[in-house]
Amino acid sequence: MREYIKERKRQGGRENMKETIEKQREFFASGKTLDLKFRLEQLENFRQGVLRWEGEILRALETDLGKPAFEAYETEVGLVLEEISFAKKHLRGWARPNRVRTPLLHFPSKSKIVKEPLGVVLIMSPWNYPFQLTMAPLAAVLAAGNCAVLKPSRYAAATAEVMEKLVRDCFSPEYVCLFQGGRDVNAALLRERFDHIFFTGSVGVGKSVMRAAAEHLTPVTLELGGKSPVLVDQTADIDLAARRIVWGKCLNAGQTCVAPDYVLVQEEAREELLRAMEKYIRMFYGAEPLKNPEYPKIINTKHFARLSSLLPEGKIRCGGGTDPENRKIEPTLLEGVSAEDPVMQEEIFGPILPVLSFREWDEALAFVKSREKPLALYLFTTDRAAKRRVLGEVSFGGGCINDTVVHLTNPHMHFGGVGQSGMGAYHGKKGFYTFSHEKCILEKSNALDIRFRYPPYGGRLSLLKKLMK
Repeated sequence: MREYIKERKRQGGRENMKETIEKQREFFASGKTLDLKFRLEQLENFRQGVLRWEGEILRALETDLGKPAFEAYETEVGLVLEEISFAKKHLRGWARPNRVRTPLLHFPSKSKIVKEPLGVVLIMSPWNYPFQLTMAPLAAVLAAGNCAVLKPSRYAAATAEVMEKLVRDCFSPEYVCLFQGGRDVNAALLRERFDHIFFTGSVGVGKSVMRAAAEHLTPVTLELGGKSPVLVDQTADIDLAARRIVWGKCLNAGQTCVAPDYVLVQEEAREELLRAMEKYIRMFYGAEPLKNPEYPKIINTKHFARLSSLLPEGKIRCGGGTDPENRKIEPTLLEGVSAEDPVMQEEIFGPILPVLSFREWDEALAFVKSREKPLALYLFTTDRAAKRRVLGEVSFGGGCINDTVVHLTNPHMHFGGVGQSGMGAYHGKKGFYTFSHEKCILEKSNALDIRFRYPPYGGRLSLLKKLMK
């Protein structure tokens, strides 16, 4: 009987899902979201909602991931508020039709590009930044004039619960709705037809999302990940590099898609960098990081076990301690690691940092380019030639020179991957364009109709070639 009730609830949820999505289609078809005034009002409503629920959001992030309030605001709530405010400020300019030139061949006429919303958008978000990676894309979806269906990760259950309350508080379900659940809910949603799917998560699940989207020819944006390298040469400010690498790696206990995944340091600077990183780990988190309340935890026991298995005996330079009960792993530096070691075979997604060395730039660049294109790359150097080589020869989603992670906090720059690290991008203006269709219009005058293009063509070919050069 219990299984029967469970199955009935599941079926009922699916029926409700279909009905809600259909109501969103009807709401979108009404044309209400086309109105810029409506969009601006909803963005402000959204902003006020985030401010009202801020306290509960911060508590939920502490429950799910052990994030201290400062880090939770810095990397989640604050970024979402900034994204909303940026969209509000620039929306009218983004939405304005763009006039473009028209070739003489089409005289007399004028051309323009009009931005229109796509329709109903599905946002599927992960557990590592559960609030930011759900709500930041939502700001872009609403700015572009769409309706939205949200599906947060079940692993960050407390944050998903608060987000559902926030969504109900701010929006009607025919405009924005949120479905909670596990794989069965994901699968049910992916069987539905959407006008765009925005997914953030692993490469494996991203492939499943893309396969499902192909059934309806639905366009996708995939924000995935990969092994993001840090390159440090002997000209770098080593102490500052160490401070910024440790900060970027240990943020959210390394559970960041753009976290430094491994370090390639020039041999002459290797020992100095290792000592400096050890110093900053102690400075940031104390002699006993596992007892530091400001040091986040691993999301669940599955990921804790996976990370623990990546701690090889004999290669731990510092850290390596674990607390299974509270799911914490010390910030850990590994040395003597080879490219064949398990820790170098997959994205780490935790507070473990292998440090490898190189002699010449040819060696370092060949190592990075032999792997899949990373989502991020970080270069620490004061050598202009090194900057030119790395930026010119290596393909990656985005990154920093002499810093880590912070490139994705600039709303004037978009964020996204390339190759296995993802496709498509968002943030700021790019987010608006991601969730819009650019409709091209050529308007011809009725006052004059030049007969040049109409048959019979006679001897006009030579003139046509001149006009179409």
